[in-house]
Amino acid sequence: MAAPQIGLSLQIAVIEDAASYIEKMPPGQAEERGRVPVPFHVIINPKLTLRDGQPIEFFEGCLSFAGFSAIVPRARAVRVQALNEKAEPVSIDASGWYARILQHEIDHLNGVIYADRMRSRTLMSVENHARYWKDLSTQEILDRLGGD
Repeated sequence: MAAPQIGLSLQIAVIEDAASYIEKMPPGQAEERGRVPVPFHVIINPKLTLRDGQPIEFFEGCLSFAGFSAIVPRARAVRVQALNEKAEPVSIDASGWYARILQHEIDHLNGVIYADRMRSRTLMSVENHARYWKDLSTQEILDRLGGD
């Protein structure tokens, strides 16, 4: 969650990916996405550097647009320089889903939402995805829906 999402014009975001979220995923999906538990932490005035130029594409949603998701290309690995909740400098090297979360939240701080980066033909309701698309790989979905 980023401060602008709750109406605050601040460069602050809170990050977490609890183990309980990951445990609910279908078998193999967490590994495919490089998803591991990330403890709750704060980033202030983050500076993002993409470390892997080859993007990876997965469905992504947002609390700002609850009920929808789309395929979004993101870098596999990033480095974030920021301050923590004690105003101490931190450097975060992240990959997989953690890198995706950081990119998503830092985008919010810069006035960018996932819809600005999504593959437009893949935008769908979460219900539609669960009903018709959940068992297909990202590439199979892109092949069926065609380019942007």
